[in-house]
Parts: sequence; C-alpha cells; structure tokens
Amino acid sequence: MTKASPLKIAIAGLGTVGGGTVQLLHDQAELLAARAGRPLALVAAAALEKPAELPLDGVAFFADAREMAKSCDYDVLVELIGGAKGIALDVVTAALERGKSVVTANKAMIAHHGVALARLAEAKGGNIGFEASVGGGIPVIKSLREGLAGNRVTKVMGILNGTCNYILTTMRDSGRDFADVLAEAQSLGYAEADPSFDIDGTDTAHKLAILASLAFAMPTNIDGVSCEGIRNVSALDIRYADELGYRIKLLGVASSSDKGVETRVYPAMVPLSFPLAHVSGPFNAIVTEGDFVGRTVLEGRGAGARPTASAVVADLMDLATGRVGPTFGLTVDTLKPLPAAPAGTHRSAFYIRLMVRDEPGVFADVAAALKAEKVSMEQIIQRGRAPSEVVPVVMTVHETDEASMLRAVERIRGLASVTDLQLIRIESL
Repeated sequence: MTKASPLKIAIAGLGTVGGGTVQLLHDQAELLAARAGRPLALVAAAALEKPAELPLDGVAFFADAREMAKSCDYDVLVELIGGAKGIALDVVTAALERGKSVVTANKAMIAHHGVALARLAEAKGGNIGFEASVGGGIPVIKSLREGLAGNRVTKVMGILNGTCNYILTTMRDSGRDFADVLAEAQSLGYAEADPSFDIDGTDTAHKLAILASLAFAMPTNIDGVSCEGIRNVSALDIRYADELGYRIKLLGVASSSDKGVETRVYPAMVPLSFPLAHVSGPFNAIVTEGDFVGRTVLEGRGAGARPTASAVVADLMDLATGRVGPTFGLTVDTLKPLPAAPAGTHRSAFYIRLMVRDEPGVFADVAAALKAEKVSMEQIIQRGRAPSEVVPVVMTVHETDEASMLRAVERIRGLASVTDLQLIRIESL
C-alpha cells in the first residue's frame, strides 16, 4: 500500500455513534486527508437497515455485519454495535483473523476480551484502537498509552458515566430525589429504559478496568473491580454534602501501591477544591497521578454522537499515518497480573448519616461504637429535636481503614435507636 492510497474503512453499526462517525468522515474528508497524507475512505457499512439520512452513496451496504467482516475488502473495521459478546465480538474476531485492524467504542468487549483480542491482533499483524471506549471525546487512552509513557502511574480516578453525573447534578440543583430525577432522565433520553448498567456502576467498572490495564501494565480484570452504584444516594445526603463543602460523584478509582492494586467504583464525597467537584451534567473527567508528571486532569463530553465519533476517527487517523503500537501500550506477554490489595485496607475519611429516634444516650452509644473500632469522629450535625420521631444525625470521621469503619457501622446498625444508616466515602488525591 502506498502512502497516497486510501485507508479503506468498513463500519459495523450505524446507530448514534456509527451515524456520527459516518457524518464526520464525510464532513471532514478534506481536512482528514490533508492531516493523514491520504484519504480516509468509507467503503462499506453494515446495519439492520440503511439510514436514509446518512451520506452513504457509493458505500457497499450489508444487512449482515458478519458477512461484511469476512468478505469485504477493507483495511480497518470499525465496530460500533456494542456488547461484550455476540455479533460485536464475532465481527471483530473475524476482522483480526484476516489480519485487518479494528477500531471500537465497545468498553464491555475490551474489558472482558481485550487481552485475547490483542493477542490475536499481534499474531495476525493487525492493530486495535479503542479510544472511544472510555470518556467519549476525551483522549484518555492516548494520554495513558502515549503521553504518560515516561511515568509510573500510581492512580487514575474519574467521573466516567455521564448518566450518573447528570442525575447527581440534577438532584443537587433541584433538591429532588433519585427516583424522580431518574424518571426525568429516562424521558429526556439521558438514561436507558433499563438504567441498571449505568446507575449500578457496571459501565464505569468496564471503563475503569481498561484504564487500570493501561495505567499499571496489567491485563484487564473486570472481575477484580468492586462496584457500588448510586441508587441509595438521597437528596438529603446531597444537601448535607453541600453544607459540609462537598459534592457527591460516582467515581471509578484505580490505584497501585506496595499493598497491591485497587479498582473500585463507588459514590464519594469530593471537596470543592478537588478537580472533579465541579464537573457537572453529562461531562466526564479523569485525574491521573504519575511519578514524573504529577497530576493531570482531562475533562470533556463523555458520550454522544459527535464526541465519540471524534475519538473513533482519532484512532483511524493513527492507523492512516502508521502511528500504532501494542493495544495496551505493551505486548500482551509483557502485561503482568498484579496482586489485589487486601480487603479492608483502603483508607479514607467517611460521611455517616443516621436516622435515629431522638432519645437520651444516642450520641453516647454511637460514640462508643466508633471508639471500640478506633474510629475518630471529626464533626457532627444535628438540628432541632423531635421526640417520638426519627431525626437525621450526620457526622464525618477522620481517615481510617475501611475494615474498622465497616465494623463500627455494624455496631451502630445494631443500636435500637438507629433506624437507618448511610455511609459514603470522602475521597481526595
């Protein structure tokens, strides 16, 4: 292939991102060709139906993406179908078996099968680009794989799901509770009819497994990601967070230390001085810590047709210009599994919100439970009295290991005066 010959592209999936990618390749064709030194030519596309609104004149159309992957003449297959297995995995595998390259936005597939696919690509001479799998239009994959290549990265932390961030931001701005805001998000198209993949943290976990692999030179390990969602975050907690000088965000956090690797997804309170505190609505943001560069912060639109298409085409441009390397920054055989940090050793401060019967001795009993586990109280908030009713009591505790905190929580839950308890980590770099 000469430098001036086109990069022949086949796209599987013409939904939101696929349609955006087709449109970008069409609208920016002259700019892309000038920057790549060769045209980026869409030669084939596959979907159940051919969208009339997309510029697909002269593009071979397939109703069967598997057939396109196996038989069409292309250099790179762009997979935008989604899902960890099924047709998405089939078409990617077929393309790699032919020695073709692949670009995908499929975080579930990369999180579950990325290492096996990377090994196949290495064996057959293809490449895999997956910039669009994490952070929409934010170039975080390129940042970890290339921009921070001279660093040992010790921590990656981010707001990685726009649906959850939209819900939490709207709860704060409106004072409404979770179920009400979720229903509105669904009606506006910001949340799926079945939102569990987002609100239970699964989407964030897939993305975090990918980032941890790149950051720590380890195979993807989705089974090692501890995951909590935002279903139990209440408007009351968000109001108290505001009063205490925090914002509640769903975070994906990966860290590497002498204790081992931690990969966790959970709602956390972050101080207003923290880079992630003011990331609102559907935006994503990722913070990294490297030994030479220190802290870096990337922020942008985490989803949508145009931002994600931008990331897809960034990978296509790398292929067009030959700026390619191993899928995860190192060859698969170089990736080494790392031990997980022992359970319960994670240290942080905590927010605790109790619903208690307003009776004498409640504070003494709670304080005794904390003292028994060597957990030190920092501050406490209670306003007014309501005899015979339950009232909220809010406290924060100094940094402690998680195992001690959870034991203290179990003691507090056992108190007759406590009817409900909410525990949220307080996170900072």
